[in-house]
Amino acid sequence: MTPHILLINPNSSEATSDMMHAIAVRSAAGRLAVETVTASRSPGMIVTPEQLAAAAPQVVELGAAHGGACAGIIVSAFGDPGLAELRRKVAVPVVGICEASMIEASQGGRRFAVATSTPDLVEAIGQRAQDLGLAHLYAGIRCTQGDPVALAADPVILAEALAAAVRQCIELDGAEAVIIGGGPLGEAAEQLRQIFDTPVLGPIPSAVERVIGLAGQAATVSRAV
Repeated sequence: MTPHILLINPNSSEATSDMMHAIAVRSAAGRLAVETVTASRSPGMIVTPEQLAAAAPQVVELGAAHGGACAGIIVSAFGDPGLAELRRKVAVPVVGICEASMIEASQGGRRFAVATSTPDLVEAIGQRAQDLGLAHLYAGIRCTQGDPVALAADPVILAEALAAAVRQCIELDGAEAVIIGGGPLGEAAEQLRQIFDTPVLGPIPSAVERVIGLAGQAATVSRAV
């Protein structure tokens, strides 16, 4: 089988999976192929801590079922559900889009923030910064107004709302890099990266770069052994 990245969408939306897949393929730029699988037991968009926790078991199931045939795995929901357990079950690198984007955003000691549409996940996202040892660089989070599912259904309004949140992160919180916090927000992140002088990170490209790097390191170690 051709070496590939497995991207797991913990949300149950096939349309979101298609969007994530397209971003991951562009980000991989021919270095590795991408296979995408979609959870079936989650809502179309995960917006609460309870939904995030409930998504973890199927993420682990999907990763364990496909992990032996891929070079690395991406968990493409911003709370990284099931990440730690999946790492224990497979022998390939596993990264979460929240983890990967926070690590990239903090490079060089940059102060970073998150702009997102899911206010109920603010605490979970902040906990990820704490877990990664990056709380001292975390400038916090700015959220859009209104129902996140309805907002996601209108790409133009979503991009405008997230742009306003990004400006707040930069102007009010002193962020030197801003992450667009959510897998389903991936297309909006691609747009916003082009319009700010301050770096705006899409979490899916961050995860692709990290998993390719880790897969390369693993291959090098394997050859050396």
